Amino acid sequence: MQTLILGGARSGKSAWAERLASASGCDVVYVATAQAGDDEMRARIANHRARRPAQWSCVEQPLALAATLAAHACVGRVLLVDCLTLWLSNLLHAGEARFESERKALLDTLPKLPGELLLVANEVGLGVVPLGALARRFVDEAGRLNQSVAAVVERVLFVAAGLPVALKGGLP
Repeated sequence: MQTLILGGARSGKSAWAERLASASGCDVVYVATAQAGDDEMRARIANHRARRPAQWSCVEQPLALAATLAAHACVGRVLLVDCLTLWLSNLLHAGEARFESERKALLDTLPKLPGELLLVANEVGLGVVPLGALARRFVDEAGRLNQSVAAVVERVLFVAAGLPVALKGGLP
């Protein structure tokens, strides 16, 4: 099953995805999209690493997500991607051609993947419209990406205050 897990900052979406992965009883590959560009992000990454079980594999991939998923997906394995929003941010800084090709590749690859997939993403469209063209584009593209992914996965959860609500499919 493929599940998109949406939520705001510090909503509990990553922790919920990690609980689902642990409960699966399957081999888990954690696909991290963050890049440690500053001390604050290094601390966030360290926090995520510290709470993951030692037996989970980790693949760090800030851009080529579709190829990474295709390479690691198999029956009996859970791929946990944390997170699509950071991946999108990375792509927006990588140039328009790379953005378009990687986004298309992901959406084309998702329906073909074997095994279980958990995709974590921020819901950024619930606040005010940001100042600045790049910030507005980011919010717009995040909304479009979340809608496109939600259309092809079997289950979509929204997490607030650590509590999931099923938007598509049922609660696990």
